[in-house]
Amino acid sequence: MSWRSLALAGFMAGTLAMTASMRATTPGEEKDSTAVTFNKDVLPVLQKNCQSCHRPGEIAPMSFLTYKDARPWAKAIKAAVVSRKMPPWFADPKYGHFANDRTLSDSTISTLVAWADNGALEGDAKDAPPPVTFVDGWSFKPDMIIEMPKDIPLPATGTINYKSILVKVNFPEDLWVVAADLRPGNAAAVHHMRAIVRPPGSTWMKDAEPGVAYEGGDPEVGRQGEGTDLLGKFNPGLGGQDFSMFDSAKFVPKGSDIVFSMHYTATGKATTDRSKLGLVFAKKAPKLKYYVSDGPTASNLAIPAGDSNAEVVSEMTAQADTQLVYLQPHMHLRGKDYEVRLISPSGESKTIFKAKWDFNWQLGFDLEKPLPIAKGTRIVGIAHFDNSANNKYNPDPAKLVVWGPQNWEEMQNCFMGFLVDPNLKNPRTLFRATGPSLLPRGTSGPTLSTLVSN
Repeated sequence: MSWRSLALAGFMAGTLAMTASMRATTPGEEKDSTAVTFNKDVLPVLQKNCQSCHRPGEIAPMSFLTYKDARPWAKAIKAAVVSRKMPPWFADPKYGHFANDRTLSDSTISTLVAWADNGALEGDAKDAPPPVTFVDGWSFKPDMIIEMPKDIPLPATGTINYKSILVKVNFPEDLWVVAADLRPGNAAAVHHMRAIVRPPGSTWMKDAEPGVAYEGGDPEVGRQGEGTDLLGKFNPGLGGQDFSMFDSAKFVPKGSDIVFSMHYTATGKATTDRSKLGLVFAKKAPKLKYYVSDGPTASNLAIPAGDSNAEVVSEMTAQADTQLVYLQPHMHLRGKDYEVRLISPSGESKTIFKAKWDFNWQLGFDLEKPLPIAKGTRIVGIAHFDNSANNKYNPDPAKLVVWGPQNWEEMQNCFMGFLVDPNLKNPRTLFRATGPSLLPRGTSGPTLSTLVSN
């Protein structure tokens, strides 16, 4: 089943359950709802909170651009917002404030409920705000589009290993990128992908033929070495990435190329993909470089068979002062929740982020303000996994699960965005794996019990 099918199934399941249970305590029933109409009250909410996904060609399974589009889904919209299933947002509000928080206010939910409960009226067309102008196929208007030069053939069935595709761009000058948006050519087959900057002089994929899909063991791939940088990502629900919030941007050196790192899933029929990357360039050099780290990573994880709440902990330590601005946890089908703690050089521990995990909505969280990270600070990731038969998405509850790239395996890390000095040549030196992340793999964990006191 594709992630789009999973998302639609989850949406409908939540709708049916909530519709059956909603009675006199539904938010908004105390409000005079007779005047609530689509054009005056509902459309502005949909434009602000929903249409970026709910429009043709985007991740959502239905469009909410017009009354005709949205009217058949009125009861489903009510159920989804009352249950807070939609818009998807998983961060615990007690830990951190986020610039891209999608949480609807109680008042907004009341408006949508009143509309659905009172005939879902269209109202006067004069009350409607102007349509939002979207760039067809993109989150924003790109200054440059980089597309794979060839279709990538994909088999109908079986495991498809991660693939790397070199695209010779040879950027003509040093450039600063303020936004990036990766778009799958075949949305049914692309589960997630990354665009990675390969700087001039890199030996990574130096013998690769542009446009050809290579796998990890192929000699043409080689080792991803120093100077490479993650430029953009595609995950279900992530959307385009903005790097400009704090007078910051990503740096692409003159002469660089792009490598697409692709995770495909078989769709039941032989098909192809030709994905692309859209970039927006800064008009001037920023004050700070935006760098995305893989974050604390538990490549030594082990999740016991049948464990419904298996704990896995990872850690990295800052080697210089920096500022944290972005978090995106990553797990697979058994993931339940993720927490980030900071342990200061003096030993004080503080939780800065907690969120539920949903494999179908792999969101990123932009901090409202940069969070200073002092040299010597340990950044700890704490995840829980459900490897029991009660997890309906679990591929095999009888199996000990270890790290691996496929969905039936697991991962535990948290991609993190940091602001760094533009003159720093290799931001990878900012952090090193420490503590639990360095332990040999056991039969479970690593767990919090393996953290070392300062």
